[in-house]
Amino acid sequence: MAKDYYETLSVGRNASPEEIQSAYRKLARKYHPDLNPDDKQAKQKFQEVQAAFDVLNDAKKREMYDRYGSAYESVGAGGPGPHPWAGAGGGANFDINLEDLFGGSAGGGFSDLFKQFKQRGKRQPTRPTVPTRGANLEHELTVSFTTAVLGGEAQVAVRRGSGATETLQVKIPPGIEDGKKIRLRGQGEPSPDGGPAGDILIKVRTGSHPHFRRQGNRLDVRVPITLVEALSGAKIDVPTPHGTITLTVPPGSSSGAKLRVKGQGVKVPGGTPGDLFAELLIVLPKSIDSGDRQQLQSVLEKYGDNPRADLRW
Repeated sequence: MAKDYYETLSVGRNASPEEIQSAYRKLARKYHPDLNPDDKQAKQKFQEVQAAFDVLNDAKKREMYDRYGSAYESVGAGGPGPHPWAGAGGGANFDINLEDLFGGSAGGGFSDLFKQFKQRGKRQPTRPTVPTRGANLEHELTVSFTTAVLGGEAQVAVRRGSGATETLQVKIPPGIEDGKKIRLRGQGEPSPDGGPAGDILIKVRTGSHPHFRRQGNRLDVRVPITLVEALSGAKIDVPTPHGTITLTVPPGSSSGAKLRVKGQGVKVPGGTPGDLFAELLIVLPKSIDSGDRQQLQSVLEKYGDNPRADLRW
């Protein structure tokens, strides 16, 4: 069924021209595609509002529409019959919708072209304009590794088009990754004609950490241990973003062995927390006398293991 233009504009059939224009302005702002970038149906709704306004805002079209409904165009043209481009001798007609051919009434198209020929010299009604949205501003912000993992606050100095510089306080969400953007809605440039202000888009860059590395929500840390702890096993304390934890080093551990701790990685609100992987790194004493070195060497040589036996190209 054809849409009721009065229902589309949410006005009664006795609405005055001023009420029709007021309703149009309200709905045009509500459904304009530029003001609804995330609404896929906004463009279609905006076109329906525009089509209804094109008819109800024109006194002659409105009169014909009130009398004949959606078929008013064919009645106003003298009723159905052969089109001028029909085949010779009144052959088969081509059912061509000129509104579709020239872009439709919502975009000007044939409706405006027809008015130029039929109503030349006659002043056209002025369409209300939709306010322009203000421009967006872009900025880049570098935060520490700790702030990116745990969240926090940072200050951003924003330079506006007028040349003025404004300092804003920005909340950094926990777990934000390098390169992600934070949108500050309505904090961009003001509209030149009373429309909504633009946004500020802040690209976040993450600093490095001397000991921790991040892969998504996973954290890796290299943990130094002594030779004695590696040989005999030990309980060691390891710092994490969420507090110090105690790890058990199995006896006979080698450098490169990794201990996994579930849920101690990056924790994102509403998401599954990542894990922490602690890589063991055996560290020998910085100074050891020759006697102890020879004694240790003789003990280890008793076992004769070749750590590179499985190394292949």
